Amino acid sequence: MEEQQSPFQAAIKPGLTIGLVSMAITYLAYFINSSLLASGWFSLVSLAIAVAFVIYFGSQYRAERGGFMSFGTAFNFSFISLVISAIVGTIGLMVLYQVVDPSLPQVLADEAFQTTLETMEKFGASVDAMSPEQLEEMRMATLDGFTVAGQLKGFGFILIFYAIVALILGAILKKRDKSLDY
Repeated sequence: MEEQQSPFQAAIKPGLTIGLVSMAITYLAYFINSSLLASGWFSLVSLAIAVAFVIYFGSQYRAERGGFMSFGTAFNFSFISLVISAIVGTIGLMVLYQVVDPSLPQVLADEAFQTTLETMEKFGASVDAMSPEQLEEMRMATLDGFTVAGQLKGFGFILIFYAIVALILGAILKKRDKSLDY
């Protein structure tokens, strides 16, 4: 009988695949129109693709385990896959921002800042009432998110977010063996 892989072992290949696909999509968007990278829609589409891949690979892993998987195993598989993909994606972004196009962070920060101001105005906040110092502080905070330190901090926040997503994916992927019920 073949020995089953642990969730960690099984999640390595899917995590790398998701990360590389994410990186390829990011670089493709960069080459098409770099402003896409500052778009909220781009982030949502990337998340949807990652979730779809985790569900696909998780279903395969569940089938390898005999068609059943506990919530804990499904959560571990999902979370580890997402963490590995986040590591690959963060490294890819660091290379893009620091090596490929060092001017890109400034461009993206300016676009994100403008989007933030427009959103504030849509919700009734008066941008005109803000002092130039406040606006500059907001602009610098946005730019800091694109630095290496900012990306590492963002990676920490994404881990928390991915833990929540993995809980949802664990609930989707789990399937208990009802024949074991008494």
